[in-house]
Amino acid sequence: MVSAGSSLTLSRSERGALADLLLQVGPDAPTCCAGWRARDLAAHLVVRDRRPDTMPGLALGGPFAAWTARVQAQVGSGRDYERLVDAVRSGPPAWVPTAWPALDRVLNTAEMVIHHEDVRRAQPGWSPRDLPAAVQDRLWSQVPFLARRAAPATPGELVLRRDDLPAGTPDAERRLREGTPATTVAGPPLELLLWASGRPQVARVEVTTA
Repeated sequence: MVSAGSSLTLSRSERGALADLLLQVGPDAPTCCAGWRARDLAAHLVVRDRRPDTMPGLALGGPFAAWTARVQAQVGSGRDYERLVDAVRSGPPAWVPTAWPALDRVLNTAEMVIHHEDVRRAQPGWSPRDLPAAVQDRLWSQVPFLARRAAPATPGELVLRRDDLPAGTPDAERRLREGTPATTVAGPPLELLLWASGRPQVARVEVTTA
């Protein structure tokens, strides 16, 4: 986790923590990604980092998904697990745009945080992390984009509310859509990020509809 004075970005610190955890739990450990064990999740990240030809399948799915799945299966089965995790830890090579600092912050922060939690929360006895306020603020900036992708599954009005801040704090609430009924999802930004990314079963949020 990023601390005061650290030169690491949040995406890099979460990447390192995820790699540590992948080694700790082993290749056959469960994750919160349906059908994926730890090895599958590691292969997904290596493919995402190093195979730009798979991006249409990752971003759009549909007819492109079969190629992405084939490459991921080859990567997952073709490498020793420790080497696979080493590739996760090192991240994309310098020539890949997602390695560039500005794009790394935008495109990799939520990905690393969410997948770190995918492994953490699939293990027995997990509990939510107590993240620094500055980290929660950074995650809050990532929530609306993911929530807009998830919004069609929630009819009517959709409001996201941070409950880790005092009532009335500016920018503690985002109204993504008007309508009826009105649904409010409340929780700390990390939990809202997990909910917005399609992980309601492990997200510690309160959902109310009126």
